[in-house]
Amino acid sequence: MRLSRRHFIGAAGAVATLTLWPSLSALAAANDRRMLVVLLRGGVDGLHVLPPRDDAAYARLRGALAPQNARALNADFALHPALEFAHSLYASGQLLPVVAIAPPYRQRSHFEAQDCLENGTASASGAATGWLNRCVAAMSGGEALAVSAVMPLIMRGPGAATTWSPPLPEDVDPILLQRLQSLYAADPDLSGAFARALDSQGAGMQAGSARGARLPQAMAAAARFMAAADGPRLGFVEDSGWDTHSNQAAVLARKLGELDAGLRAFQTGAAPIWERTAIAIVSEFGRTAAVNGTAGTDHGTGGLALLAGGAVRGGRIAGDWPGLAPSSLNEGRDLRATSDLRGLFKGLLAAHLRVGERALETQVFPDSRAVRPMQGLLS
Repeated sequence: MRLSRRHFIGAAGAVATLTLWPSLSALAAANDRRMLVVLLRGGVDGLHVLPPRDDAAYARLRGALAPQNARALNADFALHPALEFAHSLYASGQLLPVVAIAPPYRQRSHFEAQDCLENGTASASGAATGWLNRCVAAMSGGEALAVSAVMPLIMRGPGAATTWSPPLPEDVDPILLQRLQSLYAADPDLSGAFARALDSQGAGMQAGSARGARLPQAMAAAARFMAAADGPRLGFVEDSGWDTHSNQAAVLARKLGELDAGLRAFQTGAAPIWERTAIAIVSEFGRTAAVNGTAGTDHGTGGLALLAGGAVRGGRIAGDWPGLAPSSLNEGRDLRATSDLRGLFKGLLAAHLRVGERALETQVFPDSRAVRPMQGLLS
């Protein structure tokens, strides 16, 4: 089957750093909604997470790298087999994959792309504050929490935001690893060895399951705080290690297992608020359509977002799929991005958190009037 271009959506302890959240009792129950943003740093390969089914172009580009035993979602797409819980969410209408999406920055620097995604403007240097922080300032009540050792750019600014760092064991600072990874990736002799070392470290931390990984524990912590009656309405969790220049199949099988465990942990911990919660799982860009010479993929353009939660209208695929034919690829190498991540965020903030259109266009995402909010994301 050859996928055609289609529009899936139309018009339709370190606890001391945690402050006490102000009461939300003055807010109407209908407005007491929560949103969590999960940033997977490193450039997630959306074509590996959500492989197109029976697509000759995909089979030609990926070969043996294509995941085996992927879980069918519909006639066109499947989900990586490690995402067992996510697949059950899709079946219950609570997972919505959004294809071919990226920030407005369309180059291939991790740090510039992440800065653009976090500052909410059209460029990496567009703002010194983050759009989640500016969103808090635009909302009528509530605070924001970043589960992070340091305040990430997305949460920086004068708005009411704080951080909490869980006491998770780790041998090496993941930010340092991420920076080293981009350097080693440029060396054909060392990139493979470095990737194998990273994978070995991750497997050691995992000890045969995702229980020892950072992401599930961070998402469980976010759930505990956000589920409190007076808890933060906005949350942020980050995870590194998604830059898969080599040995991608093994690395992503482990990392996606951790993400799946994180989703399950969040749903369990946030049971009281699950039905009024939306989770946006995003990354700074996608990866090359074709496999490289070290069983991995390199920095690309069009990526994937996953929306989850009881407030999400899932059980379908969203976005505008451009296809993988040679003439459809960006610069002949990447999935072409057809949607701006700011449109996804604006759609969630407008419909879910009731942030006004003017605030979205001028304050939260400055000079973004041309980027229309995505419609039909929520149930």
